[in-house]
Amino acid sequence: MAKTYRGWKAPFFTIWTGQQLSLVGSRAAQFALVWWLTITTGSATVLASATLVALIPQILLGPIIGAYVDRRNRRTVMMVADSFIALVSLWLAYLFWSGSMQVWHVYVVMIARSVGEGFHWPAMSASTTMMVPKLHLSRVAGLNQAMNGGLAIIGPALGALLVSVLPLHGVMLVDVGTALFAVLPLFFIAIPQPRRILAGTEGEKKPSIWADVLWAFRYIRSWRGLTVLIAAAMIVKIALTPAFSLLPLLVRKHFGGEATHLGLLEALAGAGMLVGGLTLSAWGGFRRRILTVLVGMGILGIALVWLGFAPSAAFWMALAAMTVVGLAVPMIDGPIMAILQATVAPEVQGRVFSVMSSLLLITSPIGLLAAGPVSDWIGLQVWYVTAGVLCAALGLSSFLMPALIHIEENAQGQATFAAGAPESAASAVDPPEESTGEIV
Repeated sequence: MAKTYRGWKAPFFTIWTGQQLSLVGSRAAQFALVWWLTITTGSATVLASATLVALIPQILLGPIIGAYVDRRNRRTVMMVADSFIALVSLWLAYLFWSGSMQVWHVYVVMIARSVGEGFHWPAMSASTTMMVPKLHLSRVAGLNQAMNGGLAIIGPALGALLVSVLPLHGVMLVDVGTALFAVLPLFFIAIPQPRRILAGTEGEKKPSIWADVLWAFRYIRSWRGLTVLIAAAMIVKIALTPAFSLLPLLVRKHFGGEATHLGLLEALAGAGMLVGGLTLSAWGGFRRRILTVLVGMGILGIALVWLGFAPSAAFWMALAAMTVVGLAVPMIDGPIMAILQATVAPEVQGRVFSVMSSLLLITSPIGLLAAGPVSDWIGLQVWYVTAGVLCAALGLSSFLMPALIHIEENAQGQATFAAGAPESAASAVDPPEESTGEIV
């Protein structure tokens, strides 16, 4: 039976709102934890390595997790993942309360949360595809980016406030409490699930997890435009990941700032994301979505170079640069997600999204491993200048890459899927009827 998606807004936005409220607590707790690490160690190597250990599960386990998500009820996956992350925060609260918190505990927490988020993200992304009409995917992506901006404003500000009035274990308990907003709605709202039909005749052995993972790699490889996009992003992330992970240290060591300065910097970046996301949500971007991405890359590159050359006495330059960075991020992330959600069949999105995420992250450890020695040798700002130049160069040179410019028209992965996927391309839920109504 075809699903018309009448009344899709209430169930989707109930779940979505709960997720956003949970993220408020997570962002505040993350701010407090990173600042504690900065004050305790003052080390670029420690900050970079903390980011590195958080990436490892996503790189190594991401493809397997994605294949698993495609085989399970995605609502259940999100409930378990969110609950697990809340338990990790509860353990962290105990460590601070008992006075036994050590730097190495941060690494354990980063790994555990990364595993939980590794399950949550593909399940939520694939669920969005099943709940939201295709016509509105770009707008929902823009709204997600806007909320990321809002969270970047509220999270650091709330984190700085909570650190000043609560002990650190109290801040972590706030994160545990807000997790309830994410979990509870999932008990009462159904999420449409795609039909998973096994290849071949009835009784044939079910494909293994590894078969699903290998198929996802072939899917991406067959889609030349996506392959080019991933390869370019892998190069950029060598410098971009350390740049963002070292931001607290840049504030403290280069600009001589405190927690309030870091909070202000992140808040203005969030304000930029909020404005950029709302603009994308209302506008929808260029008709050819990839053009929005490339323009955003150019703007991001210019802003990062500006930040990299900011003198230590000109913190206002950093504030301006990070505001523009925030504006550019929704223009990049939003359209890319909309392209994928509109193109990749719902029943395989878990594995395809997770494999893509792992590929995008695989070069980040190179930069993170070099972050400490290079920062000690040349300085922190080299990462921002390098990342900015790479982003701007990618944005400009991509106009000369036909495979990337025509990424939506040449989605060859769909043909590969239809011809030889381990599961049928048919879905239990037909594509949503596209309404011209407003998103909210």
